[in-house]
Amino acid sequence: MNPFVDPRRSASRVFLILSLAIFLVTGATLMSKRLRAEATQDTSKKDDAALIESFRHVEAASVADALEQILGKKLYMTHRMRPIFRSKFAGFALTVHLKKEENEDPAALNGMLSAIDEGPRNSVYVMQVDEGADIAGMGGLMGTAMSARNFSGAVIDGGVRDVAYLEKIGFPVFATGIVPSTSVHHYRFAGANIPIQCDGVTVRPGDIVVADADGVAVVPREAAEKVLALAQQLDFKEHSMYPIIEKARSIMEGVKQLGRL
Repeated sequence: MNPFVDPRRSASRVFLILSLAIFLVTGATLMSKRLRAEATQDTSKKDDAALIESFRHVEAASVADALEQILGKKLYMTHRMRPIFRSKFAGFALTVHLKKEENEDPAALNGMLSAIDEGPRNSVYVMQVDEGADIAGMGGLMGTAMSARNFSGAVIDGGVRDVAYLEKIGFPVFATGIVPSTSVHHYRFAGANIPIQCDGVTVRPGDIVVADADGVAVVPREAAEKVLALAQQLDFKEHSMYPIIEKARSIMEGVKQLGRL
């Protein structure tokens, strides 16, 4: 043994080297996992954006038909749900529920505003306003915030106001009526990103909402790809039938050739 080498110092150096090696390997592993997670998340966001873009190019009627054929359910809203101006959109449901309650609480509706400020791009603000036929669930201020955050649109099971301004900024809203009233002091926020009932249809956060001149359909997220594929087929058949019907001057001939009605 070298009398000039302290065994304790040598062991300490070995320990430090081993510790540094373990630290570097652990750090590299964690960084690798983080990069993979970020890549997966980025891919998921791109896939979601592509899915919504595809739904923007199919008709709500074809989506409603596809839902009924695939799921055996009528997942479309009634004739009462109408656009404040002609519009077409699709997006992921961000749900909000307001319950009827007379109050003097200035914070009673803060939750519905926070939901907007936290909502991601391509959201559709879907609101259940209990007994809200004559109550405006939203207006120009909320619509401006949604537009600034790149929401796709809003669907209100209740009233809407400030429609001239909403049309001016081009923010699409479907509602059961147009009224000048307010929900302030008459309603309380009852939850966001929870399952709600909107004009008779169950809407869950993340479901896909498709709206156009024919109305509003709601696609459960887990069935989105199948519903989209069938809706695209139905659209193609219907659009292909128009010239056949015009040429033959017979709808029976169109249905005979392509089978869409």
